[in-house]
Amino acid sequence: MQKLPIEREIESILMEIEEGASMREGLTETPARVAKAMAHWFSGYNVDIAAMMKVFEDGAEDYDEMVIVKDIPIYSKCEHHMADIFGTATIAYIPNGKIVGLSKLSRLADAYSRRLQVQERLTSQIANAIVKHLDPLGVGVIIKARHMCMESRGICQQGHHTITSALRGVLKDDRNARAEFMALASC
Repeated sequence: MQKLPIEREIESILMEIEEGASMREGLTETPARVAKAMAHWFSGYNVDIAAMMKVFEDGAEDYDEMVIVKDIPIYSKCEHHMADIFGTATIAYIPNGKIVGLSKLSRLADAYSRRLQVQERLTSQIANAIVKHLDPLGVGVIIKARHMCMESRGICQQGHHTITSALRGVLKDDRNARAEFMALASC
């Protein structure tokens, strides 16, 4: 069976790391496994966000309060070192006549997470996609994550969390709506 180009590259990297790596039994299938894992880790590039964010007007006609989904697991790779980023996202929006299936908020976070990222961009991409596809009165996104590029290399300190937020519409401009979101997000 012919190896994919990425498998040949992974094999070359292994040979640089460990002399004789191609002959060691435990590493013979590693290039194929890494290629498969990378296809999964970076699958967010293949997601059609517009198609995924199907909206409904039925159910939203008289609803003007916050919809919030908390503690959505996110797994990403930093674009600087390809090291793991993992944590949770909290996503809220106030409908303006349209809602989206609740699982779509988790799927949206996952789609953008499965790209090479910095946490700041990831947070904004999620918020901007909700604004674009739902046209809500307001949007709030908070991501709390750990970065293995800080924990396993560089400063080598474990347990740090980076928290980013993106606020749009009334969740940014209205003090009471913002306070409600922040209170619900920290519950």
